[in-house]
Amino acid sequence: MKNEHIFSPITLPNGVELKNRIMMAPMTTCSGFYDGSVTQDLIEYYRVRSGEIGTIIVECGFVDNKGLAFPGAIGLDSDDKIEGLAKIAKVIKEKGSKAIIQVYHGGRMVEPKLIGGQSPVGPSAIAAPRPGAATPVALTADEVDEMIDKFGQAVRRAIQAGFDGVEIHGANTYLIQQFYSPNSNQRNDKWGGNRDNRTRFPLAILDVTHNMVKQYATPEFIVGYRFSPEELEVPGIRFDDSMYLLEKLAEKGLDYIHFSMGTTLRPSIVDTQDPTPLIKKYVAMRSETLAKIPVVGVGNVVNQSDVEDAINNGYDLVAVGRACIAYPDWIDRIEKGEKLELFINSDKREELNIPEPLWHFSLVESLIRDVNLNVKKFKPGNYQEKVNDESYEFLINVELGNDFIKDIQLVNANNFDSEVLNNFTEIKHRIIDSNSPHVDAISGATTQCEAFKKAVTKAMAKSNKEAIIAEGGDPNDRAFDVVVVGSGGAGLSAAIQAHDLGANVIIIEQMSVIGGNTNKASAGMNAAETKFQKLKGIIDNKELFYKETMTGGKNKNNPELLRYFVENAPNAVNWLDANGIELSGITTTGGMSIDRTHRPESGAAVGGFLISGLVKNINKRNIEVMLDIAVTEIVTENHKVIGVKVSEEDGSTHLIKTKAVIIATGGFSANTTMVEKYRPDLKGFVTTNHKGATGSGIMLLEKLGAGTVDMGEIQIHPTVEQTTSYLISESIRGGGAILVSQKGQRFVNELDTRDNVSAEIIKLPEHYAYILFDQQVRDENRSVEEYVSNELVSQANTLEELAQKLSIDSKTLAKTVERYNQFVTAKHDEDFGRTTGMRHPIQKGPFYAIKIAPGVHHTMGGVTINTQTQVLDADKQVIQGVFAAGEVVGGVHGANRIGGNAVADIIIFGTQAGKKAADYIKH
Repeated sequence: MKNEHIFSPITLPNGVELKNRIMMAPMTTCSGFYDGSVTQDLIEYYRVRSGEIGTIIVECGFVDNKGLAFPGAIGLDSDDKIEGLAKIAKVIKEKGSKAIIQVYHGGRMVEPKLIGGQSPVGPSAIAAPRPGAATPVALTADEVDEMIDKFGQAVRRAIQAGFDGVEIHGANTYLIQQFYSPNSNQRNDKWGGNRDNRTRFPLAILDVTHNMVKQYATPEFIVGYRFSPEELEVPGIRFDDSMYLLEKLAEKGLDYIHFSMGTTLRPSIVDTQDPTPLIKKYVAMRSETLAKIPVVGVGNVVNQSDVEDAINNGYDLVAVGRACIAYPDWIDRIEKGEKLELFINSDKREELNIPEPLWHFSLVESLIRDVNLNVKKFKPGNYQEKVNDESYEFLINVELGNDFIKDIQLVNANNFDSEVLNNFTEIKHRIIDSNSPHVDAISGATTQCEAFKKAVTKAMAKSNKEAIIAEGGDPNDRAFDVVVVGSGGAGLSAAIQAHDLGANVIIIEQMSVIGGNTNKASAGMNAAETKFQKLKGIIDNKELFYKETMTGGKNKNNPELLRYFVENAPNAVNWLDANGIELSGITTTGGMSIDRTHRPESGAAVGGFLISGLVKNINKRNIEVMLDIAVTEIVTENHKVIGVKVSEEDGSTHLIKTKAVIIATGGFSANTTMVEKYRPDLKGFVTTNHKGATGSGIMLLEKLGAGTVDMGEIQIHPTVEQTTSYLISESIRGGGAILVSQKGQRFVNELDTRDNVSAEIIKLPEHYAYILFDQQVRDENRSVEEYVSNELVSQANTLEELAQKLSIDSKTLAKTVERYNQFVTAKHDEDFGRTTGMRHPIQKGPFYAIKIAPGVHHTMGGVTINTQTQVLDADKQVIQGVFAAGEVVGGVHGANRIGGNAVADIIIFGTQAGKKAADYIKH
């Protein structure tokens, strides 16, 4: 086969000429927006790969919102998608390639989490034969007709977006294949049963496609069909079944047929004794009608010889997949006679216009060759780890490649029920997809997930040490520009900022979990004069924010730090937004007169949302995080930092060399000895903090001579569930809840400062109260779902029933709520002067109550810093190379912290610490 033939034109049955025999295969990029619309990254991805190649087949577009089979899928499900899709079609065609888009529905292969927890649909209520697969809901006869129409409408949208054609996706076990498969289709109506009935759905999709082409396109519009030739399942599709269907499709008219296989010359996966490539069987078995339709081969095509082999065995066209990702100019290289290897250098993502989600998708990740010495290397192999959660011991095998996590297996899986196995499977996918153990835990199974993640972390650390030793190095001889101690919001944001300014950064965390106390934050992030306030018409100003924070802190706040805090809060909101963490929902908290508490638009608790977003940014930058390691000393020489001494989980100690240290270890609320030392009156109080909030960073810095301030200023939070130490978010009161005593009466302005509200609860004879709210507050605050799932909430359909459950006089409670509702209507609280968070009357059942009392929540005191986040000694002199941010620092909040100011504090001063540490090492 001569090179010229590969690049010669071919004419399709509809008369359209393709300029050469090469197509770019449709490949999942996972790079669409959450709603399936097109991103700029996707447009660029297709633009740079167009031009010399004859045809680009764009990844599959789902036909309805239950049809996406992978995250970041693009949609053909509504007319508002046409504009974005048109941009893809335009850039492909402008460069001179034909633009075709796949149309599909995932059917039973759709994971419920991708469609809001709903059940997927399929021809029959039979789950896919894979672990943890959801059982689909069988489509009714009417719904089958509607589904066919949805495919038709998707084709119309592809035409209106300007594509040259569509490829009907009847492969990869998606919905069209499911209707033809005797494994997934066990219906007894006209759509199922015998083989002829099972052909009806794919044939109907082809019919509706032709109808749309007649109505909206020209005869030159290309219609292709992709198929998977066999299924392993019994019963399942066999090759003669595929030939039977293809002959029927051919009679109706197609412009090409596309095999879907991992390699062009693959033999049967069912009859494993027969080595004959399926394409040869296809050529031998096809009729004259089918022989007139060009056939496309795909799979493992990298070099010209692969194309020639495919065409010599009977294919008319060849689709190139991963080689087009690695080499956007693949055809140019082949024409020049280059011999290509299938890999991508790890520093070439942006140059090759590969969207970030695709870069981390297994399709591409296995191609990446590390050229960055900062990226962690592994000694390939299997590493077995034993880990525990509260109930079980897990034996986990972690398989590692050179620089990626290859597989994770639960060795003792037989010991566990399906819920544990499903959790493991989900976490495994998250870890492998992101190539990092630092992924979101599953709600309701946090400790279990942390155990799974810890096994991977330990395996990676062990393997990394072995890799260094194998290269003749010392695994304990490590050096970084900046060491960040603590992995809460302050530490993560500091690490990201320092990295982005060119520093080589590592994060060291004494706990086995990333996130610190930030994980527990619930209300939001305060900032004034932000773009999100302006979008919602909220008029605010920084001066008012400054005054209210100073008043809340009883005028003990450090004025310079507070001024920096207030001035830079909007920039911090923007910094998060620029890094994919949008806090566009706005509410209020106690001590604030204006809605300035920024949170996720969904109403979700801010802490988990924030940490999840920051960790994704850490993973994206390959910033190393060491867990279960304590920093025991900051080592200096001639008054300059030279390293940190660390103690590992196994008791071993060593020095990590560094030029600068950022301490972001949080406060000391969980250190009862330390709390009682400074505040004996708080003996016996529960704490809302995680167990790592021990003040270790303060003690570390005090050894260096750091000064401290406000150590006795310890805030108690008024609404803490006492048996679990759960903090009930201030956003619940900010959303309209009230506090009532055991007598059923209000006793305080619920949105007064935390210290005042706490004091009023302590004054009650019973020393506790109830936070009371209705369904409307629950609807607007997703954090309530966590309280409900943890059984902290009493619930009733009426106030009278709720009063009975709480042993409160029902008439008194009814009068209290009625009086409060009148205040809401009048926008004036005659009893306690409440002015904020009076959003709507408490009247929409069901009604809810949570029993609460104060708990130790925040330590306002800590080490002294300046606005550059440099740590100061007892004489207010700078300790060179040492920076601090977050709750480890004192002075920002004075004698009382306003709700929502802690999250602002960690981002404002965290990013400043990252910037100043990076500046320091440069100069």
